[in-house]
Amino acid sequence: MAKARAIVRRLKAVQNIRKITRTMQLIATARYQAALDQTNKARPYAEGIDQMTRHLCRGLEDLEHPLLKQNTQAERSVLFVLTSNRGLCGGYNGAVLRKATDYLNKNREQGKTVDLHMIGKKGIAYSRFAGWPMTRQDTRFEDRPAYAEVEAMASEIIEAYTRQEINAVYVSYTRYVSTAVQRAELVSLLPIDRPAEIRSRQATETPVQFDFNPEPDVLLAELLPEMVKIRLFQCFMDAAVSEQVARMVAMKGATDAANDMIRTLTQQYNRARQTQITLELLDIVGGANALS
Repeated sequence: MAKARAIVRRLKAVQNIRKITRTMQLIATARYQAALDQTNKARPYAEGIDQMTRHLCRGLEDLEHPLLKQNTQAERSVLFVLTSNRGLCGGYNGAVLRKATDYLNKNREQGKTVDLHMIGKKGIAYSRFAGWPMTRQDTRFEDRPAYAEVEAMASEIIEAYTRQEINAVYVSYTRYVSTAVQRAELVSLLPIDRPAEIRSRQATETPVQFDFNPEPDVLLAELLPEMVKIRLFQCFMDAAVSEQVARMVAMKGATDAANDMIRTLTQQYNRARQTQITLELLDIVGGANALS
């Protein structure tokens, strides 16, 4: 009977764990939908800014703006690493940190300085363990990042780049493609290279005449910084959505594993109980035979 009782205790523990993982799966699903809705609402604005800049660059032969130039005199770069504040999300944080590690190691081998802007408690904890000096530590961002907070950070790096204090800005994050596909990526935020790509394709495209009001330089001064801000915000939103998807998948896997364990333990309990009943019946029959 002692074995059956031990199985019952273990069965109850697994059932309690299944309740927790199932609840966390449902919460992650709800947060995923909310984060995805926010991303979908912001996407048309980001695409509009991108399209306006394309048209503006297509109508200009020579573009000159501080955010388009390579700062060769600066000796340090900036790296944003977007991780989560909570765990239980599978390999989400590990993939992002591997991208950041590769970038940091490559620059340190070349003797270059990197200002590390670590976002999320998990990334901060890993940086402290690895001995990485951090320029920024921020844990404010959850599943629905606020544009005002991201804009403030983007404005700081834009000013630093304009003053030629840094030569590049990169972001290590998880790009959301679909519910089934999320990719850890390292993307360049500054300098902006999209106008150069557009200019290289002008020879194969039909020329279009544009009338600018105000002047193109004035429009560029407004559009290019806004493009940097919205791209960084898009990275934060993609990271938020991907985190909830990763947690949702991880908790579903844990729930399924708990269901399998419950079935196995139930079978073991039934066998143990059946064995115990058989032994008790043998004792009764044996005692009856001894009396007769």
